[in-house]
Amino acid sequence: MTALARAELTLLGRSKGTLVGALFVPLVLPLSARSAATEMDLDEAGLSVGAVVLPAAVGFSLLFAVYSALVGVYVARREELVLKRLRTGELRDAEILAGSALPAAVVGLAQCVLLAVGCAVLLDMAAPSAPHLAVLGMLLGLLLCAGLAAVTASFTRTAESAQVTPMPLMIVSMLGSGMFVPLELLPDRVASVCELLPLTPVVTLVRGGWTGGLSAYEALGALATGLAWTVLAVFAVQRWFRWEPRH
Repeated sequence: MTALARAELTLLGRSKGTLVGALFVPLVLPLSARSAATEMDLDEAGLSVGAVVLPAAVGFSLLFAVYSALVGVYVARREELVLKRLRTGELRDAEILAGSALPAAVVGLAQCVLLAVGCAVLLDMAAPSAPHLAVLGMLLGLLLCAGLAAVTASFTRTAESAQVTPMPLMIVSMLGSGMFVPLELLPDRVASVCELLPLTPVVTLVRGGWTGGLSAYEALGALATGLAWTVLAVFAVQRWFRWEPRH
């Protein structure tokens, strides 16, 4: 797995398009989130600009550096018959997928930490009140995005179409998971539906870890939702993931 991860890291460095999407786009989008947050009445919801922008920055990093990048990795390796050849060796199926995802996961985690620290400093935020919730949210997001990437790759025909197939989940997550608009500002019925989206638990845990405004019941609910999506993703990968090119 270490050798596989090292090879994937080398290929990641050679793919300029993937690097731009994974490294630079998540650094720019928080600026848009900050502009949008300043236009909202956050005081009514008991939130600050930093409490909106920081979890959003983490979510952007997970979507672009992990989820979107891994969809392209899985599809490209499948179409090049790399995954098929790896299955003839000693690695198990889960180890092949995990080794391929490791570089993107490490990059995503490093970027999440960097963005969180940067937002906290630039937006004059206090230290996290419940850091264990923020860490749990980031780790859950990494695992969930890797699983969802494998599921999306299962239904993606070519490496070119891998640039398009992640977009529906990314758009829905950015609009409905509390990145641009906190759920506290949405109508109750809409917020109840948005709470069930895959990335909402991650944003909720990260925000609650920083603000300390998340009760134990709410934290367990968010964690249960995130774990449920992770289990569904694992089941879908076992059921539908393709190891050979689609014809």
